[in-house]
Amino acid sequence: MRLKKDLGQHLLLSRGVLEKIADFLEVSEKDTLVEIGGGTGNLTRVLLGRNPKKIYVLEIDPAMVKKLKEIDDPKLEVLREDATTFDLCSFGCEVKVTGNLPYNIASLVIERVVLFRSCVPLAVFTVQKEVGLKLAGKSEMGWLTVFLNTFYETEYLMSIPPRFFFPRPKVVSGVVRLRRRGKLPEIDTLRFKGFLTRLFSSKKRKLKNIFPEESLKSAGIEPSTRPHKLTQEEILRLYNVLER
Repeated sequence: MRLKKDLGQHLLLSRGVLEKIADFLEVSEKDTLVEIGGGTGNLTRVLLGRNPKKIYVLEIDPAMVKKLKEIDDPKLEVLREDATTFDLCSFGCEVKVTGNLPYNIASLVIERVVLFRSCVPLAVFTVQKEVGLKLAGKSEMGWLTVFLNTFYETEYLMSIPPRFFFPRPKVVSGVVRLRRRGKLPEIDTLRFKGFLTRLFSSKKRKLKNIFPEESLKSAGIEPSTRPHKLTQEEILRLYNVLER
């Protein structure tokens, strides 16, 4: 089957890696799963082998949808949908989400998970290694790192060399797991996102050039601090002060 470069399609072939992803997802018989970008069904088949309650696969490519529908299993439902705009709560229950994400939409999908966090207790994604390390707080953070980790604990679990994919990507991939926090802050998600994108729009600027010094001092933050030097806790504290 011809893969579409514009959709960022790289098929993960390694059975061992696919089994590990299923392990990381902690699949049980009571789970409803959502797989994003099912491709030719390599991960789908492994997940079905774990005997979940139901698997929904979101796939935008009609050729891949046709291929996936050849898998004969009553627990599988294939939907031709765009995961970057899909309502993950539409299944009416909590779902575990997974997928080998095309690099060009990974951030959009992860943002989507945060928006529908009430329905997603756990997610495991394959992303570009550099992105995965950043999301897990192992390199300089950006707005999405803070946005995600306010609501989820993010772990970087393993790296995947290019040789395990077809076609081979030019970069190393990584697997991350998002586990929803037990106590979530009660904040307006979209307002918080707007605050974070403003905060990180220029990491070289001092905070006093972005926000009122009075607000910074009320949050216990030195006005000359630069955004990338803030901790997760300081960022949330500043947001709450500004909202008040």
